[in-house]
Amino acid sequence: MTYCVGIKLNAGLVFLSDSRTNAGVDNISTYRKMIIYEKPGDRFMVLLSAGNLSISQSVREILQIEQLKETPESAPVTIWNATSMFDACRVLGQAVRHVYERDAQSLKRAGVEFNVNLIFGGQIAGEGMRLFQVYSAGNFIEATPETPYFQIGEYKYGKPVLDRVLTPDTGLDEAAKCALVSMDSTMKSNLSVGPPLDMVVYEANRFETDKVVCIDMQNPYFRMLHSGWGQKLREVFDSLDDPVWDDAHTETPLLTAAGARNKPLRKISTPEEKLI
Repeated sequence: MTYCVGIKLNAGLVFLSDSRTNAGVDNISTYRKMIIYEKPGDRFMVLLSAGNLSISQSVREILQIEQLKETPESAPVTIWNATSMFDACRVLGQAVRHVYERDAQSLKRAGVEFNVNLIFGGQIAGEGMRLFQVYSAGNFIEATPETPYFQIGEYKYGKPVLDRVLTPDTGLDEAAKCALVSMDSTMKSNLSVGPPLDMVVYEANRFETDKVVCIDMQNPYFRMLHSGWGQKLREVFDSLDDPVWDDAHTETPLLTAAGARNKPLRKISTPEEKLI
């Protein structure tokens, strides 16, 4: 399995992916889930993939040559000449459908589901940054200020910290830290997600970046973050009051906090009462 996250902020974009792929507990491999498409001064795009590895690799290869034509007479659109990220994402969606038409029936006969999920984001000269999530059918949705990030793969463990921290005004360094905490939380709870990690941080309107890093478990910053996050969580947890069971006035103990009194709960003591 895998975990990937893409974040869109006013200041730029952050992308993070793991590289673990497994087909069972004794068949674990490492494959990059991130690819960068860059033409300095003109466009910068990042693609993250999750799902069936053979499908995602096929989509990535076809994307570089895929052409979208509105009519037989119109000029073909590719990711390299598209004038908007929306059109580039349409080319990506068509590449997904291309692979589906070619491979889906054969995979189905072999008992394999056509499963691929993608995060695609970046900026093309002449417009602002955009971030999309693309599904197995080739359709897609776009990130909004209310939801400035997308996750694919094993996303549930790393979601809470993103929801609590990220807003469009979050700085790039803070967002990168948040993404790494999200990844660390996922790796802590799911063994199918693992290092090395690939991270890209893109500053708005640059159309290139030098902030591309591969992170393994020996990386000093990630080791500090891993141990520090766990320690701080424990400290915050220990600082919270324990529950108080107030049974002074009722037959059933009540859970209270800060002097509040809950409504008593009626005990069920007979089979007849359970039916009511």
